[in-house]
Amino acid sequence: MLAPVILAASRSDKMRRLVSAAPGTKQVVDRFIAGETVDQVVPIVEDAVGKGLEVTLDVVGEDITTVEQSYAARDAYLELIDRLKDLGFGEKAEMSVKLSMFGQSLPSPATTLNGEPSGLAEQFPGGHELALANVRPVVEAAAAIGTTVTLDAEDHTTLDSMFAIHEELRKDFPQTGCVIQAYLFRTEDDARRLAENGSRVRIVKGAYKEPVEVAYQDKAEIDKAYVRILKILMNGKGYPMIGSHDPRLIAITQELARRAGRKLDEYEFQMLYGIRSEEHLRLAAEGHRMRVYTAYGTDWYGYFMRRLAEKPANLLFFGRSILTKG
Repeated sequence: MLAPVILAASRSDKMRRLVSAAPGTKQVVDRFIAGETVDQVVPIVEDAVGKGLEVTLDVVGEDITTVEQSYAARDAYLELIDRLKDLGFGEKAEMSVKLSMFGQSLPSPATTLNGEPSGLAEQFPGGHELALANVRPVVEAAAAIGTTVTLDAEDHTTLDSMFAIHEELRKDFPQTGCVIQAYLFRTEDDARRLAENGSRVRIVKGAYKEPVEVAYQDKAEIDKAYVRILKILMNGKGYPMIGSHDPRLIAITQELARRAGRKLDEYEFQMLYGIRSEEHLRLAAEGHRMRVYTAYGTDWYGYFMRRLAEKPANLLFFGRSILTKG
């Protein structure tokens, strides 16, 4: 299996330099990354919405090492929201954030919420308080222009902190979403809790290298878990967001939604920018809410490597691009 090797490489500075310098890298990166700046991504958002699609925007660059970088990440999202305000798309253009980018993974608390600890610092040491303090103004600004934020899931060690921040934000902004990963053993229990709470929940298969103690390793087992979790979400009180390109899982989703009596606007599909673009348009034409996960920014390496790991065809495409560039 190449995926574990690629995921391990996503954390390697040496591999980052090698991949970045490869002649064919830019061609492949451009397939998955919508641009480096807000100015470059805005026309892509306008084009998508004009075609009946919706978007969730991700400013890439979760591998930060300083508090100053966490503030820069916060400000990058605030700049994005300021531009989205002018477009007036409301919930058609939401945002996805990785809390590690907001300081969650830093080794010690560097700030507190509104100058005071939120009471979670003891339970979640490290950068939990910093991440909460940084993400709150982004969620507030998003709500002010009629849209929202979804908290992305990262590796399993970060999830308790992520869910705690999600719960805290939902007290004032109940539309705040979060992500669950089907390959983790814990996820069915997480899904039940979130479905009962009426949360917006994106379900994905999972794209991090996880140990056998916490995650399914076999693709068939992951798919079975995905369907079990889908059933929980569809029969719950929340709003399911189906993150998959798998035609079989898309068909199963439609059937489960029908059985649960859900209308087309009571769930949505989400797919990555640059992958199965014709399917995006087909689902939208059928009346489904179809949201395109659109990443942009200069620190693309970690995101890019996870896309390669998810599907062998992506790696083959990358390999051919390198070989054909001189």
